[in-house]
Amino acid sequence: MSPVRLERFRWWHIEEVLPIEADLFGAEQWSAAMFWNELANGHHYRVATDDDGAVLGYAGLAVAPPDEAWVQNVAVRRDVQRRGVGKLLLEALLAEAARLGARSTLLEVAADNAPAQRLYAAYGFEPIGVRRGYYQPSNTDALVMRRQEDAGNG
Repeated sequence: MSPVRLERFRWWHIEEVLPIEADLFGAEQWSAAMFWNELANGHHYRVATDDDGAVLGYAGLAVAPPDEAWVQNVAVRRDVQRRGVGKLLLEALLAEAARLGARSTLLEVAADNAPAQRLYAAYGFEPIGVRRGYYQPSNTDALVMRRQEDAGNG
C-alpha cells in the first residue's frame, strides 16, 4: 500500500465516504446530511487518502467543553483494513483531543465489533457501560468506552 496522508475532511469528501459508510454500516449508515451537520458544527474530521487522493478512511471527533471529547466515527475501507489506517486516524483524533485539553475521550462501538474494541483497548480505552439497542434498525448494543488522559495514556 502506498503512503497514507491525513487531511482535513472537507465537504467534497462526503460523496466519496458515503459508499464506504454504506458498505460498513448498512442500514445504520450516516447520511450526507449527517456529515454536512458534523462539518457545519466545526467538529474535527480527518480523511486518510492514498497518493491518488482516494479516500481510504475517515474519522471524527466532537469536543464537549470543558474537558471531554467524543470519537464520532472511525471507518476504513474494507480493502485497506488491517494496514494501520484506523490507527493513524485514531491517533490523529486523540492528538486533537489532547491539544484541546480533553481529560477523557469517549466513544460507542458495536458490542459485536471485536476488532474495533481491540484497537480502542490498545489505546487505553476501557468499557464503562452498555447502551442497549443503540444501533438501529439492527437493535445492536453499543459498548461505551472511555480513555482517561490522566491515567498514564498519551
